[in-house]
Amino acid sequence: MVGFASTRSDAASQTADDTGVAWLHTGYFTGDPEQVDPDVAGLIALEQKRQREAVELVASENFVSRAVLAAQGSVFTNKTVVGYPGRRFHAGAEWADALERLAIERACAAFGCGFANVQPHSGIQANLAVFRALLSPEDVVLSMSGETGGHFSHGGVSNLSGAMARAVFYGVERDSELIDYDELRRLAETHCPKLIVAGGAAYPRAIDFAALRAIADGIGAKLLVDIAHFAGLVVAGAHPHPFPFADIVTTTTYKSLRGARGGLILTNDGSLVERLEKATSPGVQGSPLLHAVAAKAICLGEVLRPEFTAYGHAVLANARVFAAELMARGVRVLTSGTDTPLVVADLKPLGLLGQPIVESLDRAGITCNRCEIPFDDTDPALSSGLRFGLSAGTTRGLSIDSVREVAGWIAELVASHAAGSPEVAAREADIKARAAALMAPLPLYAMTGAGLR
Repeated sequence: MVGFASTRSDAASQTADDTGVAWLHTGYFTGDPEQVDPDVAGLIALEQKRQREAVELVASENFVSRAVLAAQGSVFTNKTVVGYPGRRFHAGAEWADALERLAIERACAAFGCGFANVQPHSGIQANLAVFRALLSPEDVVLSMSGETGGHFSHGGVSNLSGAMARAVFYGVERDSELIDYDELRRLAETHCPKLIVAGGAAYPRAIDFAALRAIADGIGAKLLVDIAHFAGLVVAGAHPHPFPFADIVTTTTYKSLRGARGGLILTNDGSLVERLEKATSPGVQGSPLLHAVAAKAICLGEVLRPEFTAYGHAVLANARVFAAELMARGVRVLTSGTDTPLVVADLKPLGLLGQPIVESLDRAGITCNRCEIPFDDTDPALSSGLRFGLSAGTTRGLSIDSVREVAGWIAELVASHAAGSPEVAAREADIKARAAALMAPLPLYAMTGAGLR
């Protein structure tokens, strides 16, 4: 392995010269990754090649703008500022304060709310902060179960949120695979949760926020809506808005918002702001990642542009065409469609498991992930479902016709596995070549030997 380039001598390691430069390796302030660390630079180049050539259908991924990417690598990386604008623990925060205020202003404008916290490192951190602000371990939270599309940060035993409250879970109707609002109401009236959580990781249909508001009001509960997978559609007006029904909204800033990895907490309830701030920092994290806040600010500025409205509607159109084509080719889709960027395929009728098909599709140049299916007892490590997302492909420029073609390739490969065809490997190779050819003319960042320009 090639190590860091360095001119450090034994003497220099003990005593710096007058300028202190002896403590630095060559190119510390000027070197590009390929000059300073070829090992990492090579991996960056390989990942960029993979992203360029693959059809990206992982629902939690997207492609950020060049401006967002640059902000992530800005000098805000160097700054620590525990606290909030005007109330920092560290000095030198003038421009950090201005940056965070700008991001907050844009978040409020994008989502039509009065208050925003842009500090959470992730959507999970945002959810944990809400739990910390509102709940004690003896309190009940009513959330969607993981096997029916909920997220583990809504009280799942595998996540810290599961220790922050006592979770009760609602699900979906067996026939329609839609949220069972009658069951939800019964559970709410029986267990009197302090918080009801809506949204999740793999529920593809629009949620009846008004119905949830009525249920929450009936028992005096707060309503949290996690819109991580469809936030971009909300901003674009292509999906029902959680406000004014929700007390609190959380989201990630990547996925359908096309921004930096991180989270947001949004509310119109001024009485909750201080509790949410303290629960975020120092409650569940310390200093915000200011380089990520800078990138979030750019992302939130981008979503306020008219072209983002067109993008959101294009994502939904592509997702619906993708779902329809899979069904036309014999692959069952949960709820027979989608109202979000998500499409969830059920492989159980074909006698297949999700994880082996994910791996096969990856070899074929199409990336997605396995997904649990309601009322299925298959090992979650294998599962019976596939989860697709159309946000990233739409960003690259996939058209309706291209999306239909990709869905056809997936159905072909799934059918080959179902039939036990000996030609699966050859079909994977053929689809991989077609996928690379499809993506080749679509825009991504300019590529150099080991990185971006």
